[in-house]
Amino acid sequence: MTKEQAQEVTVTEPSTNGQAPVPNAPVPPYPFVAIVGQAELKLALLLCVVNPTIGGVMVMGHRGTAKSTAVRALAAMLPPIKAVAGCPYSCAPDRMAGLCEQCRALEHQTGKHKKPAIINIPVPVVDLPLGATEDRVCGTLDIERALTQGVQAFAPGLLARANRGFLYIDEVNLLEDHLVDVLLDVAASGVNVVEREGISVRHPARFVLVGSGNPEEGDLRPQLLDRFGLHARITTITDVNERVEIVKRRREYDADPFAFTEKWSKETQKLQRKIKQAQRRLPEVVLSDPVLYKIAELCVKLEVDGHRGELTLARAATALAALEGRNEVTIQDVRRIAVLALRHRLRKDPLETQDDAVRIERAVEEVLTP
Repeated sequence: MTKEQAQEVTVTEPSTNGQAPVPNAPVPPYPFVAIVGQAELKLALLLCVVNPTIGGVMVMGHRGTAKSTAVRALAAMLPPIKAVAGCPYSCAPDRMAGLCEQCRALEHQTGKHKKPAIINIPVPVVDLPLGATEDRVCGTLDIERALTQGVQAFAPGLLARANRGFLYIDEVNLLEDHLVDVLLDVAASGVNVVEREGISVRHPARFVLVGSGNPEEGDLRPQLLDRFGLHARITTITDVNERVEIVKRRREYDADPFAFTEKWSKETQKLQRKIKQAQRRLPEVVLSDPVLYKIAELCVKLEVDGHRGELTLARAATALAALEGRNEVTIQDVRRIAVLALRHRLRKDPLETQDDAVRIERAVEEVLTP
């Protein structure tokens, strides 16, 4: 092959962050900042990134409303994370608490003067298919090692891969209830416990759980819905100008995803800096007693069962204040996230004709208006 021919077949794509072009670069996902509308979904995801203890997001909406696009775009936008090399759970090297048994043993062997090898990896995004079994999700006995080496060893599942990232479940309302129970328990505790064939394993499994579904295909049981931190309801955009803009941007992205991503790189970097600053500021944000009392009054007014409503409101309002660069939670923060945090916690009355969001907004006006 001549030099001229080699130049013709070499594919070099522009970089998405201003660096030198990368040959044969993978196609970047659609930029998060370029998604038109869907403010509820984007806000809910950002709040869970700033404060993962919120408990994830349940997204119910029509087909083709950018639910999965938003999740993958946000994860791709986040900066790489540091992980212990060779760890199947991507343990954080700077966190002594919550390490897996393998990393704890490695730390004990290397001692204080020698650090384990560290690598940078992208934030994991794991899709959980509807047909997945509990063994595939949680992990099971490593059959290959059992047959070849005669030892009992653990084969990590999807929860291990999702540690420190996102676990995305499309059509979660069609998933088997017992599997949803397992996922929500692990998401709440941050630890996956597996008892299989004489093997007992505990490993870290901290992830942002994102479930999506179409309300026309049924809903989750109330006790399962309550385990999600936020509930975003997405509807098809009816504004003609916005619909036209969606098509224009998608056509532009399909024609040249690299150039389109580069076009939105400044906005992406701006949001990245905003998220980093919010994560650093979060421990310093103050939630005063007067605001906390108003949160409790709102939950009593709406007859919310249990106390997850108050906890989620407090965590989400604190994350919102941090995201907007403030060090104190205000009543306005609570007003803005009340529907997201409480929509799925209201008691279901078959005779009630009013939408849940309207009921919450009425209660917000009564309780939170000065």
